[in-house]
Amino acid sequence: MTAIEEGQQAPEFHLPRDGGESFGLAEAQGRNVVLYFYPKDDTSGCTLEAVDFTALVGDFAAANTTVVGVSKDSVKSHEKFRAKHGLEVVLLSDETGEVCERYGVWVEKSMYGRKYMGIERATFLIDASGRIRRIWRKVKVQGHAAAVLEAARAL
Repeated sequence: MTAIEEGQQAPEFHLPRDGGESFGLAEAQGRNVVLYFYPKDDTSGCTLEAVDFTALVGDFAAANTTVVGVSKDSVKSHEKFRAKHGLEVVLLSDETGEVCERYGVWVEKSMYGRKYMGIERATFLIDASGRIRRIWRKVKVQGHAAAVLEAARAL
């Protein structure tokens, strides 16, 4: 797996989303995309992150930017998560982990001395031409959505 770097063309993907539809970078042509990867629906950090992005969704739209969250949860799980928290961001289901692998966020993690594979919380800002303009790895949720919005406005 080659590491993805800023300035590279973003790897194309197409994943199922809530409402029985699907989404890929091709659908966002002419718009910037915030592609954020998160470990699990309805856990504290992931909920806070999704709620923070939702609170700014209008500001992202004004900056010609679509916000998309990706985890390995099922579409059904995403639908429950969206409904429970009133989320307005697009949530994609990468159950096979293929897109997580392509973006280099499927990594070995460690908790209480136990090693396991999981999704590293990371965000990719992709410009309207499909180029990765900014990458945030090992994201700390507090203030993150606002920092990403600032970067999107600068594109």
